[in-house]
Amino acid sequence: MVIDMVEILAPCGSYESLIAAVRAGADAVYVGSKIFSARQNAKNFDREELKSAVSECHKHGVKIYQAVNTVVLDSQLNELLDELKFACEIGIDGLITQDLCLIEFIKKVCPKMPVHASTQMTLHTKNGVLFARELGFSRVVVSREVSKEILTELCSLNIEIEAFVHGALCMSVSGQCFLSAMIGSRSANRGLCAGACRLPFSADKNKDSYALSLKDMSYIKYLQELKNIGVSSFKIEGRMKRPEYTAATVYECKRALNGMPPDMELLKSVFSRSGFTDGYYTGDLGKNMFGIRQKDDVISVNDVLPKLKSIYKNEVKKYKIDFDIYIHFDKPIILRAESNGCKAVITGEPPQRALNRPIDNEFVSKQLSKLGGSQYETGKIHCDIEKGVMVSASVINKLRRDAVSAIDKAVCEKNTKVIPFNKEKAANIISNLNLKSDNDIKNTKIRISLSKINVLNEIDITDIELITIPMSDIADMSCELNAKLKDKICISLPRYMHNEQKVIDEVKSLKNKGFLKYEATNLAHLRILNKLSLEIHTGFGLNITNSLALEALEKYNVKDAVVSFELKTNEINRLKSSLNFGVISYGRLPLMLCVNCPIKSSVGCKSCKGYLTDRTNRRFKVRCNKQYGYYELLNSETLYLADKLNEFKNISFHTLCFDDETGKEINDIIDSYKRSLPCKGSYTRGLYFRGII
Repeated sequence: MVIDMVEILAPCGSYESLIAAVRAGADAVYVGSKIFSARQNAKNFDREELKSAVSECHKHGVKIYQAVNTVVLDSQLNELLDELKFACEIGIDGLITQDLCLIEFIKKVCPKMPVHASTQMTLHTKNGVLFARELGFSRVVVSREVSKEILTELCSLNIEIEAFVHGALCMSVSGQCFLSAMIGSRSANRGLCAGACRLPFSADKNKDSYALSLKDMSYIKYLQELKNIGVSSFKIEGRMKRPEYTAATVYECKRALNGMPPDMELLKSVFSRSGFTDGYYTGDLGKNMFGIRQKDDVISVNDVLPKLKSIYKNEVKKYKIDFDIYIHFDKPIILRAESNGCKAVITGEPPQRALNRPIDNEFVSKQLSKLGGSQYETGKIHCDIEKGVMVSASVINKLRRDAVSAIDKAVCEKNTKVIPFNKEKAANIISNLNLKSDNDIKNTKIRISLSKINVLNEIDITDIELITIPMSDIADMSCELNAKLKDKICISLPRYMHNEQKVIDEVKSLKNKGFLKYEATNLAHLRILNKLSLEIHTGFGLNITNSLALEALEKYNVKDAVVSFELKTNEINRLKSSLNFGVISYGRLPLMLCVNCPIKSSVGCKSCKGYLTDRTNRRFKVRCNKQYGYYELLNSETLYLADKLNEFKNISFHTLCFDDETGKEINDIIDSYKRSLPCKGSYTRGLYFRGII
C-alpha cells in the first residue's frame, strides 16, 4: 500500500524544540505533559504551555500528539481522566498510550479522540496490529526490531503504521525492559528510565565492554522506500534532546523525501553513539550494531550548533496570502486577507488628504508585502485607492500585522477540533470501579513456571495448580504426560515472534495433542488464542498495573492474569477485579527482552558462558531462546517471598519461576512457600516493597 501523504513526526521535550520542529518543516510533533509521559526527565509541558503548543502547531497546519504512555495506577485513574478531558478541550490531535485503561476510557467518554498504540505495547506482528485495530486504535507504533519484510506486511493491514526512523535504540524491546527499575527503582514503563544499559556489561569480564549499548538507529536514507512500503508516519526519537537535534533530523528527513541524500555526517555530529545502525531493518544483526557515546561524539556537536540554529531561526514560508485593500476619503480603510481557505477583514481610520505626495498602489503593495516574520509569502494584492489620499506606512503595516494575526487565528481554529467529552460517563466509570470489592481469596494457589521441562518428572506437583512451560521446550518432552498432568500444563508462547505463522501452526498442533491452556505473553497472543478457542492466562509482559486493564482483559476471555512486578504490594492489594490475578513470587526476573544477543555479538556463541557481568561483578544470566530469535536478560538476584506471602491480600496465585534449579531444589523451594519459610541464602524482594519512583 503506497501512501500519498506521509508524516514527519518530531519529538518535542520543550517549547523551544517545538518551535524548532515546526520551523524545520515537521508535519506533526509529539509532546508530553508533566504527568503520564514516558520521558519524565524531559522538560515537558504544563497546561498553559500545552495550550500554546496546540495553537502554535495548528496555526502552521502541524498536528500535535500527546504521549500519555506510562502505565497507570488505580490511584491515578481520576487524574488520568482529567488529563484526557483537558486534551479533548484544547484540541490535541491524538493520544499515544500503552495502558489498556486509556483505550477503555476513550471508547466510553470521548470516542472521537484518535488514539495511537505506543511502541511500549510491543506490537510487531500481524495479529498484534489487528488486535490493536479491533481495540479501537487508529495507529500502531510498531516495535523498532521489525525487519523490512515484516514492516511491509504490517503496512497492508488497513491501519496507520508509524515507524521509528531515527534516534536512540534500546537493547530491550520497548515495553519489556525492567533493568532500570530493578537496579535503581527508575521504571522505563513509568517514564524514568535511567539508561542502566549504557553502563559497562561484559560477556568476558572486560570492564571496558558495553554489551547492552546499541548505536542510534537511522533509516533516513530509506524514507522513499518506507513510503512505498506504506509507512504513514516517520517517527524521530529524542524528546530528551536539544532543539538543534530536532531541527536537524526533521530537515534531513525532508531532504530525503525530496530525493536528496541526507547529510549523515551532520546528523552524526549533532548526536550519535559511534555512528548509526540500520541492522533491524536490513536483518544485519551483530557486533556492528553496538556503540557508545564517545568523547569525539560529544565534541563534534559544538562545531555544528551555529549551523543547526540557522535551520529554525526564521519562520518557513508555508502559505501564500492575498490582500485586497480599500482606501477612500471619509470611509474606514478596509483590508481583506485570505490564505489557506481562511479569511479576515481589518478596518482602520479613514485616510487623510495628501498635503504633498499621495500614496499609490506601489507604496501600499510594498508595505503589505513585508511578511518577513510570518509563515506567509505574498500572493495577489489588489488596491482600490482614491486619488489624493494619504496613509502613513505605520498604519498600513499595523493593518497588515492585524490581518496576518487574524489569519493565523482562523487557520488555528480551522485545524483545532475540540473533542466532546462525556463527564457523566467518566464519573460512572470510577464509581462503578469503587463499587467492586477487593478479591476475597481464601486459598491462594501455587503455580510454577519451568524454563526446561526435563525436570518435570522429578517435581512433586500434588498441590501445584498450574505448570507453565515454554512452547520451545514442549516438543522435546522426555517424560510421558498422563491426562491429569496434561490438564495442569500451560504452554507459554514466545515473547517475541519473527515468524508468527509458525507459532500459530505449532499451537494448532499442540491443541490437537490435547494441550488447551496457554500463557499469552503479548497482545498478539490474545487474538490468536481466542480464534483457536483456547484457555488464556496472561503473563507479566502485558504490564497490567490497574483494575481497568484487568477489566479489559476479561472482555477477551482471559481466565486470569499476572500483574506487573513493578507494583508495590499495597498497590496490588488495592486492585479490584472479578478477574483472578496473581504475582511472580520467586525466581530471577526477566529484565530485558532482546532480539540481538549481547553475548553472541560480543564473544560469539562458542565462547558463551551464559551470562553477563556488570561493573560490580554481578552476574546476569542470558536465557537463550534461539529457536524463536530472542534472548532474555535475567536478574542477578533471585526473588524470594515465601516469608512474605501474607502481605498479599487479594491475589489468586503465586507463580514460582525456575530456571537452572534441579528437581530437588525446586521441591525444596515449593516446600518453603507452603510453609512460609525465610530464605537461607542471598535474595531480593524485588520491587514489591521498595517500589518505583
